[in-house]
Amino acid sequence: MDFKELKEAALSAMKNAYAPYSQFHVGCSILLDDGTIIKGANIENASYGLSNCAERSALFTVYSLGYRKENIKKLLVIGDTDDVISPCGACRQVICELVNDDTEIILTNLHDKYKIVTKHDLLPFSFTKEDMKK
Repeated sequence: MDFKELKEAALSAMKNAYAPYSQFHVGCSILLDDGTIIKGANIENASYGLSNCAERSALFTVYSLGYRKENIKKLLVIGDTDDVISPCGACRQVICELVNDDTEIILTNLHDKYKIVTKHDLLPFSFTKEDMKK
């Protein structure tokens, strides 16, 4: 699976975003180890706290289908931003819990800028299940 295919999948998801308040459409695509691509879009709500970002939509779908972090190979996020898109804090925390250390996370935009990071780059001091034992 190449970058272009994963980006096209995220662009397709982005078109399905429901963003009547912010007008900020975001798409996410996740490549699984069996070649499956799962897509997610941001879905807003008049009660903003009930909105869901593209990253969480896609990751929750992955888990709802029975896949787990060891199945996730790449995660790509795209939005219409000047520089590469940056996940919100909630998405960073969810990404840190639901993907492996070596999962390739690609942040990109509509202008072909991209940056490849790890979950630790996104959130170096994430709250983990190990913290729950203290």
